[in-house]
Amino acid sequence: MKYIFFIVLFMSLHLSLAQQKEVTVKWTDQEMLVDGKLNEEIWQSADIATDFWQYFPTDTLLSTAQTEVQMVFDQKYLYVGIKVYSRGDNYVVPSLKRDFSARGNDNISLMFDTYKDGMNAFMFGTNPEGVQREALISGGGSVRSDFRSTWDVQWENVSRKYKGYYIAEMKIPLASFKFRDQETSWRFTAYRFDTQTNQWSTWGNTPQNQLVMSLAFMGNMIFERPLNKVKTKFALIPYLSGNASQEFDPGKAGTDFSVGGDAKIPIGNSLNLDLTVNPDFSQVEVDELVINLTRFEAFLPEKRQFFIDNADLFSDFGNVRAANPFFSRRIGIAEDLEGNTVENSIIAGARLSGKINNNLRIGVLNIQTAEDAGNEIPTNNNTVVAIQQKVFSRSNIGFIFVNRQVTSMADFVEDAEEFNRVIGLDFNLRSEDNKWSGKYYLHKSFTPESGDKDMSSGGFLEYNSRDWKFNLGGIYVGDDFQSDLGFIRRNDIVTIDPAATRIFYPEGSKINTHTIEVRGSSTWSPDLDFKYTDGMVDMEYQIAFRNQSSIEMAINHRYTYLLEDFDPTGSDDGVPLPAFSEYNYTKFDFTYESDNRKDFSFTARTDVGQFFNGYRYSLTSDFRFRVQPYFTASFSSSLNYIDLPDPYPTEAVWFIGPKVEITFSKNLFWSTFIQFNSLDEDFSINSRLQWRFRPLSDLYVVYNDNYKTTPFSPGYRALIVKFTYWINI
Repeated sequence: MKYIFFIVLFMSLHLSLAQQKEVTVKWTDQEMLVDGKLNEEIWQSADIATDFWQYFPTDTLLSTAQTEVQMVFDQKYLYVGIKVYSRGDNYVVPSLKRDFSARGNDNISLMFDTYKDGMNAFMFGTNPEGVQREALISGGGSVRSDFRSTWDVQWENVSRKYKGYYIAEMKIPLASFKFRDQETSWRFTAYRFDTQTNQWSTWGNTPQNQLVMSLAFMGNMIFERPLNKVKTKFALIPYLSGNASQEFDPGKAGTDFSVGGDAKIPIGNSLNLDLTVNPDFSQVEVDELVINLTRFEAFLPEKRQFFIDNADLFSDFGNVRAANPFFSRRIGIAEDLEGNTVENSIIAGARLSGKINNNLRIGVLNIQTAEDAGNEIPTNNNTVVAIQQKVFSRSNIGFIFVNRQVTSMADFVEDAEEFNRVIGLDFNLRSEDNKWSGKYYLHKSFTPESGDKDMSSGGFLEYNSRDWKFNLGGIYVGDDFQSDLGFIRRNDIVTIDPAATRIFYPEGSKINTHTIEVRGSSTWSPDLDFKYTDGMVDMEYQIAFRNQSSIEMAINHRYTYLLEDFDPTGSDDGVPLPAFSEYNYTKFDFTYESDNRKDFSFTARTDVGQFFNGYRYSLTSDFRFRVQPYFTASFSSSLNYIDLPDPYPTEAVWFIGPKVEITFSKNLFWSTFIQFNSLDEDFSINSRLQWRFRPLSDLYVVYNDNYKTTPFSPGYRALIVKFTYWINI
């Protein structure tokens, strides 16, 4: 027994030391040339961060093909030299477009936790062709939504390929980071995707039950001398935009020209003041249409650059998918009188966000939107104040205040619509090793003529070990709780969500892991004497193969008690299922995803089974093809055939979405996205040419074409040209 004790003690110490790696960042006053060669003398004496651990297919061995990271700094820049060893030169680089997705190709990414809070980090990445990507990571990197790749910043990188390895050399302005003056260390880690050995690896030993971007398993980078306050340049980003459009019904055509822009004003090393005047988001990538067969609103992610920086500080309150008090897409996007999504012009806005000290973050957002009298949309002032105080090792307490206020009471504005306010407290729990995580919140809304059921509260607690994961969550949303700038999926609910997962790691097998997961959900309506209205039990079996393909099989049971009439097919003239009727129904799912390292890959999913009082048969697929690194194409489609008994409707709901991207170079991109949605009888084309003629300065040419399919007729057509220019002052 004593030998077993010493073996366990040795392994524990070994893993502990592996998580406490350090690398020294050497000071230099020499001129550094970023050329992918690392032939300056300083690199010969710089400390090396190496001994990367495998993350996939195992997390208990060192990586077969190692990576070496060296770092040097001066008054203005952090220089990073990375030597990435490989078995050969058969690298996978699907595209030359910036902000590429890391999975399924060769790349290396670095994460810097400058305030050592284990919750927020800056990520910079590249690949053998020198394509750049950057992102902000929040929430400790615990869920995929913590990764926000729409953040942009100016920095340099050159990659150069050699026999048996490639070198990536980065030059990152210290002004791109936020950090405390006279700081002597940051937390740091790196992760790499290697398609030739089929391994993912991390500098900090990250277990497979955590995400590869988790900030809980980082080492330290020690600066040879304290970091001085960096003078960050004031950035001005004006734009010019012109468009010609035609609306075929009611037959209106015209042209428009607009001028506006953004400004980024640094306040010390840790705060940013962002200003915008008459912003134009026409160049933003179009949303992917969603076939929504539920009774509730679909959640679509934010893609507009102005709302991205420190977005987690404002948007991660409450239950993000069920009762979120602030959802930035509510600003600048509204509905017309027919319920269609339209742009609601933003006149101007300001956002102050960042760190006050190591433990305190603040965010203040204020945006004024314009009146649209034709659609009865009043002019509104929208304000959000968020404060986040770190407690314990990686947890925090947050406060939020949200206010939407009509600033001009037009005739079409009811008194009850004059304002809406939400105030709330959140506690976010993250243990040091991320084994325990959770959230608990309490929010209250204020509106004219509101009732007394205007509270929302809830939380969850999760235990995540190598073999087991347990989760228990709950939420209450009162019938009068309202957040006009938030995402409230439904009111008058009490919901409990338990889940349990068991992960197996077979040895000597083509299977990397297989997982059994059981999830449940039960919802009651407090205003109906706690009537049981919704129930769900899901059982899933997932197989992840070592070649990166996967299979998922599931059986799903649902109980639904309808509180309103509902047509599951979404048809215009179908007889809806009546309110106050109840249904028990079960379906089976099967999903297969192929190895996405290949030039051709695909994902296919089929659902078969009961649907309310009838049946539903669905097939969803996504085929992907590339001729690297210049051409990628995908073809997404889904068919949902819903067969309900008479007199209720039977309907086939289609979605078809081919997409083509051509990257002529690292600075010139063209993409076309075609979408057909039979549920909305909508056919649309979005084609976008982007020329990045200098860092973060672009010329966009965007063509939009929209048709109604029953009968087939043109709806809206526009040609947009936009010019943006980043000026450092």
